[in-house]
Amino acid sequence: MGYFPDDTSALFIDGELRPTDGGTYPVVNPATGEQIGHAANGTPGDADAAIAAARRAYDTTDWTRDAAFRAHCLRQLHARLTSDLEEIRAVTIAEVGTSHTMTTGPQMEDPINGLLYWADLAEKFDYSENKGSHELMGITSRHEVRREGAGVVAAITPWNFPHQINFAKIGAALAAGCTVVLKPAPDTPWTGALLGVAAADTDLPAGVFNVVTSESNDPGQRLVDSPDVDVVSFTGSSATGRHIMASAAPTLKKVFLELGGKSAAIVLDDADLATACMMTAITCTLHAGQGCVFTTRLIVPREQLGEAIETTKGVMAGIVPGDPNDPGTMCGPIISPRQLERVSGYVELAKKEGGTIEIGGEVFDSPTGGGNWYTPTLISGLDPHSRVAQEEIFGPVLVILPHDGDDDAVRLANDNPYGLSGAVWGTDPDRIERAVRGMRTGTLSVNGGQYFGQDMPFGGVKQSGIGREMGEAGFEEFLEYKSIGYGV
Repeated sequence: MGYFPDDTSALFIDGELRPTDGGTYPVVNPATGEQIGHAANGTPGDADAAIAAARRAYDTTDWTRDAAFRAHCLRQLHARLTSDLEEIRAVTIAEVGTSHTMTTGPQMEDPINGLLYWADLAEKFDYSENKGSHELMGITSRHEVRREGAGVVAAITPWNFPHQINFAKIGAALAAGCTVVLKPAPDTPWTGALLGVAAADTDLPAGVFNVVTSESNDPGQRLVDSPDVDVVSFTGSSATGRHIMASAAPTLKKVFLELGGKSAAIVLDDADLATACMMTAITCTLHAGQGCVFTTRLIVPREQLGEAIETTKGVMAGIVPGDPNDPGTMCGPIISPRQLERVSGYVELAKKEGGTIEIGGEVFDSPTGGGNWYTPTLISGLDPHSRVAQEEIFGPVLVILPHDGDDDAVRLANDNPYGLSGAVWGTDPDRIERAVRGMRTGTLSVNGGQYFGQDMPFGGVKQSGIGREMGEAGFEEFLEYKSIGYGV
């Protein structure tokens, strides 16, 4: 296919791969710090062109009315991508810094295969419902409710799990009958741009799907501001999410936000402490902790705090950051020097806030001779209201806190502005259920259970976001209801 690197320095607008007046900008491998190529540096003008193409495709074609054709195009896109999995894998590892092993799951293969879920849902979904006849003020009418694609969608995505998040938005929006402009994160443009390369070889009508990569956030801002964009679907930081809500308000857009997390793993006093500590340590350090759903607060019984610290330290000692090309690597590099500085800054802040660095807390000697690396880190002794215990760090940093019983554990878990995910570890079903009911979070794991799947709604409460992605709930985020009364 030739993804790597030439075709990924082009934008995909109105059915064509094209250059931009903005030139290109360097793409850097976070594991080595080396420049590995260039990406198209799209401009606000490019965003305008993509919006115009998407608007025209929505308004003047049968895309939103032909579910079978939408399913056909999604299956074509899936086939095109799966025919080049190894080349896409190389791009993903080099650009994202994710491990080879993770690309066989949520970092690449699972979301690509998810296109088939969206294709199937596009075909089987009931877009209209007959509500029967009703009389109002002497007029008898037959009532019908239809669901139609919501319009032009701006999909603005982050760098940590780009394939997963790109396809969650693109797949659902296209399946629902929307047209899409994708603005990938500046740090990971290739994983977005290669979708344009693949789409160019399908029957997708011109303008239905567009990709604008850029070093700047200005094209994304243009998408949010434009009156021709009907829906903004954004995943990223809570600060940026608040800005997007404010920017979208003048045009009263529909806004979906999947934002930050500071998820808690509650360990009840009847749980298998060793397993709970081990799994939480692994989860927190997977992909160098760069996941919004990862549990980064470990809440354990106060009388077991010392044992929990020693167990977690032992697990973390065995997690050595490594080359992401090595299939055995779990903890890879930090995405950028900027993010590495952020992680280091939070650990230094923890010391000032009275925390004890039980293990880690250091920039790690590179296993590749360059790049951005940090040691898996466990911090104890913090006040639950300290900044490090409250704020999202996005690095391999775990805070351990003691609780004084089940109710106190739930209180500590909820005493945070976020509510994206969490975990409960225990034995007694009734106590587990009380904790599950009590935790204010959009997703939850019980004793290591996996809640994530194509058919499972994903999203958070409180400052973790608005709306749901994935599953039928995520599909319906891209639909609007139309209520019709037919005179009889």
